[in-house]
Amino acid sequence: MDLYKGIEGGISDLALLDMLTAPDLPTPKHRLKRRDSDLDPLLLAAAAAYGPHVTRNHYAHDFFPAVGDPRAEGAYDWTQWHGETTQQRKPRYRYVSRQAPRSQRLKEQGIAPEKENEPVKEAATPLRRTDNLPLPPPKTHSIARPPAPPSLLSSQSASVTDASASVFTSPTISAVQVKCMARTRVPTPHGPVFLHLYHNNRDNKEHLAIVVDPAQLNDDRPQLARPLRSQSLDAVWSDSETEMDRITRGAYVGRLSPTSQTPSTPIEQSTITTGTIPFPLVRIHSECFTGETIGSMRCDCGEQLDEAIRQISQPIVIPASSPSAEPITIPGRGAVVYLRQEGRGIGLLSKIRAYNLQDLGHDTVTANIMLGYKADERGYEVAAAILRDLGLGAETGEGMRLLTNNPDKVQALEQEGIRIVERVPMVPRTWQHRQHKHDDVKKVEMVHGLTMIGGGEVYGEDLDRYLRTKVLKMGHMLPLSDDAYA
Repeated sequence: MDLYKGIEGGISDLALLDMLTAPDLPTPKHRLKRRDSDLDPLLLAAAAAYGPHVTRNHYAHDFFPAVGDPRAEGAYDWTQWHGETTQQRKPRYRYVSRQAPRSQRLKEQGIAPEKENEPVKEAATPLRRTDNLPLPPPKTHSIARPPAPPSLLSSQSASVTDASASVFTSPTISAVQVKCMARTRVPTPHGPVFLHLYHNNRDNKEHLAIVVDPAQLNDDRPQLARPLRSQSLDAVWSDSETEMDRITRGAYVGRLSPTSQTPSTPIEQSTITTGTIPFPLVRIHSECFTGETIGSMRCDCGEQLDEAIRQISQPIVIPASSPSAEPITIPGRGAVVYLRQEGRGIGLLSKIRAYNLQDLGHDTVTANIMLGYKADERGYEVAAAILRDLGLGAETGEGMRLLTNNPDKVQALEQEGIRIVERVPMVPRTWQHRQHKHDDVKKVEMVHGLTMIGGGEVYGEDLDRYLRTKVLKMGHMLPLSDDAYA
């Protein structure tokens, strides 16, 4: 008992201890014992330990940190320990999320979002890094403008490892600016092509150009036609770049190999080519995951991509200049500008939803409108800038033949200043093999080609409805005969 003399509340603690350890109280005769009476000591002990006043029975249970340190004040007398003060305690911070809802973040930035999958609008700002570009301004058709000077496409990157972080050095300009970041040779079933990857100042997508010009691989043969090369890729990006930097990004001439490594030099696009050589064939193609990757037969996009590269790759026969001379054959030349505009610009998510609406009986135009879009949401400003960079269709460059059935595409490119000398129709393969409405579709065996469809053809009722809608509602220039395509 001497241990507890002078301790305030010691008597009350002993009384509580006696109550918790004493035998059960006698149960009155007129009622039964409570079922939870055995739990009373445990509940009382838990309540006492949980509260702010802790009894001396918990002295050895680390309620007092000083117990573990004999040198600390109050290590052997818990009444001398006063606990941590408010100033000694570490502050507890409340977690506040910095990820606000998208609508709130856009509102704070002063940006008003448009439709789903459409780039948001933002006031014009100076061009910044290509990997952190501003969001695009409102889509408008601009008047014809001359090609951008090479100085606007210069970069401050020091090496190819820093090429993706290159900086446009131009002040604020409303015209679309593109820059070819890389180029490489890709062998295909139709022959070698040069794949170009472009960055631009309108969106953060990586658009592509598939250039067919195998004559560039033959260094020892004279070039009868102008090489189709990117002016921005061959430009000097910085004073410190090395030859290996240029070669790695694709700025080389001839065929690249361990024994052939010739970097290119900045070139000026020639204005004309030999008059007897046909103008390059060009296709503006929009991305289609379903048709190109999984072989969907709702559309003919995969078939169109393969057919476009096949036609562009066909050898060109140049008539003989005199009766005694022989015709000259040169490799095919042209390009496919591959735009990342899935589902006519509405995006893959909305495109999948539109497919479900088509299964309910709506056509492709009505389905897009029901989802809040126009029949065609695509734009061709970036495509026109890529063509100018390749020297195709510009007033100072070479005219081109456009492979398309879409009159809106022709008009949009002409509004961007692209010179189209001829429109070449893109007739679906299944329509070429159909004789009349009572005959079955002639199914062509799968042959080598690009995409999931390859060199074959797509067919079926879904495709027929899709093509008829494009002709009847979107004005595509294809012969639609009731006898053959009813």
